[in-house]
Amino acid sequence: MYNFTGKTALVIGGTSGIGKATVQELLKASATVHVVGRNTDKIPSANGLVKHSVDITNRDAVNGLIAKIEGMGNLDYLVNASGIFGPKPFLDHTAADYDSYLDLNRGFFFVTQAAAKAMKNSGGGSIVSIGSMWAKQAVKATPSSAYSMQKAGLHAMTQHLAMELADHKIRVNAVSPAVVETPVYHGVFGGEAEAKEALVGFNGFHPIGRNGRPEDVAQSITFLLSDQSSWITGTILDIDGGVMAGRN
Repeated sequence: MYNFTGKTALVIGGTSGIGKATVQELLKASATVHVVGRNTDKIPSANGLVKHSVDITNRDAVNGLIAKIEGMGNLDYLVNASGIFGPKPFLDHTAADYDSYLDLNRGFFFVTQAAAKAMKNSGGGSIVSIGSMWAKQAVKATPSSAYSMQKAGLHAMTQHLAMELADHKIRVNAVSPAVVETPVYHGVFGGEAEAKEALVGFNGFHPIGRNGRPEDVAQSITFLLSDQSSWITGTILDIDGGVMAGRN
Protein backbone atom coordinates (compact mmCIF):
# COMPACT_ATOMS: atom_id res chain seq x y z
CA MET A 1 0.00 0.00 0.00
CA TYR A 2 1.36 3.38 -0.98
CA ASN A 3 1.30 6.37 1.35
CA PHE A 4 0.84 9.66 -0.50
CA THR A 5 -0.11 11.70 2.56
CA GLY A 6 0.75 15.34 1.94
CA LYS A 7 1.10 14.75 -1.81
CA THR A 8 -0.98 16.48 -4.48
CA ALA A 9 -1.95 14.85 -7.77
CA LEU A 10 -3.59 16.19 -10.91
CA VAL A 11 -5.42 13.63 -13.07
CA ILE A 12 -6.50 14.79 -16.53
CA GLY A 13 -9.43 12.64 -17.61
CA GLY A 14 -10.05 11.25 -14.15
CA THR A 15 -13.81 10.87 -14.45
CA SER A 16 -13.99 7.49 -16.19
CA GLY A 17 -12.04 4.40 -17.18
CA ILE A 18 -8.37 4.17 -16.33
CA GLY A 19 -8.24 7.77 -15.10
CA LYS A 20 -11.07 7.18 -12.63
CA ALA A 21 -9.45 3.99 -11.36
CA THR A 22 -6.19 5.92 -10.87
CA VAL A 23 -8.01 8.59 -8.87
CA GLN A 24 -9.37 5.87 -6.58
CA GLU A 25 -5.88 4.40 -6.07
CA LEU A 26 -4.48 7.84 -5.21
CA LEU A 27 -7.30 8.61 -2.78
CA LYS A 28 -6.77 5.25 -1.05
CA ALA A 29 -3.14 6.30 -0.60
CA SER A 30 -4.28 9.57 1.06
CA ALA A 31 -3.23 11.96 -1.71
CA THR A 32 -5.10 15.17 -2.46
CA VAL A 33 -6.40 14.62 -5.99
CA HIS A 34 -7.44 17.29 -8.46
CA VAL A 35 -9.64 15.67 -11.12
CA VAL A 36 -10.09 17.27 -14.54
CA GLY A 37 -12.84 16.23 -16.92
CA ARG A 38 -15.68 17.48 -19.06
CA ASN A 39 -18.30 16.10 -16.68
CA THR A 40 -16.99 15.81 -13.14
CA ASP A 41 -20.45 14.78 -11.89
CA LYS A 42 -19.56 11.27 -13.11
CA ILE A 43 -17.19 10.86 -10.16
CA PRO A 44 -18.55 10.95 -6.58
CA SER A 45 -17.28 13.55 -4.15
CA ALA A 46 -14.79 12.36 -1.56
CA ASN A 47 -12.42 13.68 1.06
CA GLY A 48 -9.29 14.97 -0.63
CA LEU A 49 -10.96 15.23 -4.06
CA VAL A 50 -11.11 18.52 -5.96
CA LYS A 51 -13.07 18.69 -9.21
CA HIS A 52 -12.34 20.87 -12.25
CA SER A 53 -14.79 20.82 -15.16
CA VAL A 54 -12.49 21.44 -18.12
CA ASP A 55 -12.39 20.37 -21.76
CA ILE A 56 -8.67 20.11 -22.45
CA THR A 57 -9.24 20.23 -26.21
CA ASN A 58 -10.47 23.81 -25.79
CA ARG A 59 -7.65 26.37 -25.76
CA ASP A 60 -9.41 28.88 -23.49
CA ALA A 61 -10.36 26.14 -21.04
CA VAL A 62 -6.76 24.91 -20.98
CA ASN A 63 -5.51 28.43 -20.25
CA GLY A 64 -7.94 28.59 -17.34
CA LEU A 65 -6.67 25.26 -15.99
CA ILE A 66 -3.08 26.43 -16.34
CA ALA A 67 -3.92 29.45 -14.19
CA LYS A 68 -5.32 27.10 -11.54
CA ILE A 69 -2.17 24.95 -11.67
CA GLU A 70 -0.04 28.05 -11.19
CA GLY A 71 -2.11 28.87 -8.10
CA MET A 72 -1.81 25.41 -6.51
CA GLY A 73 1.55 26.14 -4.95
CA ASN A 74 2.50 22.48 -4.72
CA LEU A 75 2.09 19.66 -7.22
CA ASP A 76 3.71 16.25 -6.97
CA TYR A 77 2.03 14.07 -9.59
CA LEU A 78 0.41 14.46 -13.00
CA VAL A 79 -1.49 11.76 -14.90
CA ASN A 80 -2.52 12.40 -18.50
CA ALA A 81 -5.44 10.00 -18.87
CA SER A 82 -7.99 11.62 -21.19
CA GLY A 83 -8.64 9.62 -24.31
CA ILE A 84 -10.84 9.19 -27.34
CA PHE A 85 -10.96 6.14 -29.58
CA GLY A 86 -12.79 6.05 -32.88
CA PRO A 87 -11.45 3.34 -35.20
CA LYS A 88 -11.93 4.38 -38.82
CA PRO A 89 -10.21 3.44 -42.07
CA PHE A 90 -7.44 5.82 -43.08
CA LEU A 91 -9.16 6.63 -46.39
CA ASP A 92 -12.32 7.69 -44.54
CA HIS A 93 -10.73 10.01 -41.97
CA THR A 94 -11.85 13.64 -42.06
CA ALA A 95 -10.01 16.77 -40.92
CA ALA A 96 -12.39 16.98 -37.96
CA ASP A 97 -11.48 13.43 -36.93
CA TYR A 98 -7.79 14.25 -37.09
CA ASP A 99 -8.18 17.56 -35.25
CA SER A 100 -9.94 15.85 -32.34
CA TYR A 101 -6.73 13.91 -31.64
CA LEU A 102 -4.44 16.85 -32.37
CA ASP A 103 -6.40 19.11 -29.99
CA LEU A 104 -6.10 16.50 -27.25
CA ASN A 105 -2.31 16.36 -27.52
CA ARG A 106 -2.01 20.14 -27.60
CA GLY A 107 -3.93 20.25 -24.32
CA PHE A 108 -1.71 17.56 -22.80
CA PHE A 109 1.42 19.40 -23.94
CA PHE A 110 0.65 22.72 -22.30
CA VAL A 111 -0.96 21.29 -19.16
CA THR A 112 2.14 19.12 -18.71
CA GLN A 113 4.34 22.18 -19.20
CA ALA A 114 2.45 24.05 -16.46
CA ALA A 115 2.59 21.02 -14.15
CA ALA A 116 6.33 20.60 -14.73
CA LYS A 117 6.93 24.24 -13.82
CA ALA A 118 5.00 23.73 -10.58
CA MET A 119 6.96 20.55 -9.82
CA LYS A 120 10.26 22.30 -10.52
CA ASN A 121 9.34 25.00 -8.01
CA SER A 122 8.39 22.44 -5.36
CA GLY A 123 11.48 20.23 -5.72
CA GLY A 124 10.42 17.53 -8.16
CA GLY A 125 7.61 15.19 -9.10
CA SER A 126 6.40 12.40 -11.34
CA ILE A 127 4.40 12.44 -14.57
CA VAL A 128 2.66 9.48 -16.21
CA SER A 129 0.78 9.54 -19.52
CA ILE A 130 -1.46 6.83 -20.92
CA GLY A 131 -0.16 5.81 -24.30
CA SER A 132 -1.27 2.76 -26.23
CA MET A 133 -0.20 -0.50 -27.80
CA TRP A 134 -1.72 0.86 -31.03
CA ALA A 135 1.13 3.41 -31.13
CA LYS A 136 3.54 0.47 -31.43
CA GLN A 137 1.60 -2.07 -33.45
CA ALA A 138 -1.23 -1.94 -35.99
CA VAL A 139 -4.34 -4.09 -35.57
CA LYS A 140 -6.27 -4.60 -38.79
CA ALA A 141 -9.58 -5.14 -36.99
CA THR A 142 -9.34 -1.68 -35.42
CA PRO A 143 -7.86 0.74 -38.01
CA SER A 144 -6.52 3.62 -35.94
CA SER A 145 -4.07 5.75 -37.92
CA ALA A 146 -4.95 9.11 -36.33
CA TYR A 147 -5.36 7.59 -32.85
CA SER A 148 -1.99 5.87 -33.12
CA MET A 149 -0.32 9.15 -34.10
CA GLN A 150 -1.79 10.82 -31.03
CA LYS A 151 -0.59 8.09 -28.69
CA ALA A 152 2.82 7.86 -30.38
CA GLY A 153 3.13 11.58 -29.72
CA LEU A 154 2.63 10.96 -26.00
CA HIS A 155 5.28 8.22 -26.10
CA ALA A 156 7.75 10.61 -27.76
CA MET A 157 6.94 13.45 -25.36
CA THR A 158 7.53 11.06 -22.45
CA GLN A 159 11.06 10.23 -23.56
CA HIS A 160 12.02 13.81 -24.40
CA LEU A 161 10.67 15.21 -21.13
CA ALA A 162 12.41 12.48 -19.15
CA MET A 163 15.70 13.83 -20.49
CA GLU A 164 14.87 17.52 -20.16
CA LEU A 165 13.29 17.42 -16.71
CA ALA A 166 15.64 14.99 -14.95
CA ASP A 167 17.78 17.84 -13.62
CA HIS A 168 14.67 19.18 -11.87
CA LYS A 169 14.02 15.80 -10.18
CA ILE A 170 10.95 15.19 -12.33
CA ARG A 171 10.45 11.67 -13.63
CA VAL A 172 8.35 11.13 -16.76
CA ASN A 173 6.93 7.77 -17.84
CA ALA A 174 4.02 6.32 -19.79
CA VAL A 175 1.97 3.14 -19.82
CA SER A 176 1.01 1.37 -23.05
CA PRO A 177 -2.15 -0.72 -22.60
CA ALA A 178 -3.76 -3.15 -25.01
CA VAL A 179 -7.54 -3.73 -24.80
CA VAL A 180 -8.86 -2.44 -21.48
CA GLU A 181 -12.59 -2.66 -20.80
CA THR A 182 -13.53 1.00 -20.31
CA PRO A 183 -16.45 3.24 -21.42
CA VAL A 184 -14.38 4.43 -24.39
CA TYR A 185 -15.63 1.32 -26.22
CA HIS A 186 -19.31 2.10 -25.63
CA GLY A 187 -19.29 4.59 -28.49
CA VAL A 188 -17.29 2.28 -30.71
CA PHE A 189 -19.79 -0.58 -30.47
CA GLY A 190 -23.01 1.41 -29.98
CA GLY A 191 -23.63 1.07 -26.25
CA GLU A 192 -22.48 -0.50 -22.99
CA ALA A 193 -24.18 -3.86 -23.50
CA GLU A 194 -23.01 -4.06 -27.10
CA ALA A 195 -19.43 -3.22 -26.07
CA LYS A 196 -19.43 -5.85 -23.33
CA GLU A 197 -20.54 -8.48 -25.82
CA ALA A 198 -18.11 -7.41 -28.55
CA LEU A 199 -15.11 -7.26 -26.23
CA VAL A 200 -15.51 -10.92 -25.27
CA GLY A 201 -13.91 -11.73 -28.61
CA PHE A 202 -10.79 -9.77 -27.68
CA ASN A 203 -9.96 -11.81 -24.58
CA GLY A 204 -8.02 -14.31 -26.66
CA PHE A 205 -6.10 -11.50 -28.35
CA HIS A 206 -3.97 -11.33 -25.19
CA PRO A 207 -1.57 -14.18 -24.34
CA ILE A 208 -2.60 -13.89 -20.69
CA GLY A 209 -6.14 -14.82 -21.78
CA ARG A 210 -8.24 -11.80 -20.84
CA ASN A 211 -8.82 -8.14 -21.55
CA GLY A 212 -7.46 -5.61 -19.12
CA ARG A 213 -9.39 -3.90 -16.35
CA PRO A 214 -8.94 -0.22 -15.48
CA GLU A 215 -7.46 -1.26 -12.14
CA ASP A 216 -4.71 -3.26 -13.88
CA VAL A 217 -3.39 -0.09 -15.50
CA ALA A 218 -4.15 2.21 -12.57
CA GLN A 219 -2.01 0.13 -10.24
CA SER A 220 0.93 0.37 -12.63
CA ILE A 221 0.43 4.13 -12.93
CA THR A 222 0.45 4.46 -9.15
CA PHE A 223 3.69 2.50 -8.99
CA LEU A 224 5.31 4.79 -11.57
CA LEU A 225 4.20 7.85 -9.61
CA SER A 226 5.55 6.50 -6.34
CA ASP A 227 9.06 6.61 -4.92
CA GLN A 228 9.23 2.83 -5.38
CA SER A 229 9.99 3.58 -9.04
CA SER A 230 12.53 6.30 -8.22
CA TRP A 231 15.08 4.93 -10.74
CA ILE A 232 12.61 4.69 -13.61
CA THR A 233 12.16 7.50 -16.10
CA GLY A 234 11.62 7.69 -19.86
CA THR A 235 9.94 4.27 -19.86
CA ILE A 236 6.94 3.25 -21.97
CA LEU A 237 5.64 0.38 -19.86
CA ASP A 238 3.66 -2.32 -21.68
CA ILE A 239 0.54 -3.15 -19.65
CA ASP A 240 -0.98 -5.40 -22.28
CA GLY A 241 -1.52 -8.99 -21.15
CA GLY A 242 1.53 -10.00 -23.16
CA VAL A 243 0.43 -8.71 -26.58
CA MET A 244 3.78 -7.09 -27.41
CA ALA A 245 5.53 -10.35 -26.56
CA GLY A 246 3.42 -12.33 -29.01
CA ARG A 247 -0.06 -13.49 -29.96
CA ASN A 248 -2.05 -16.61 -29.21
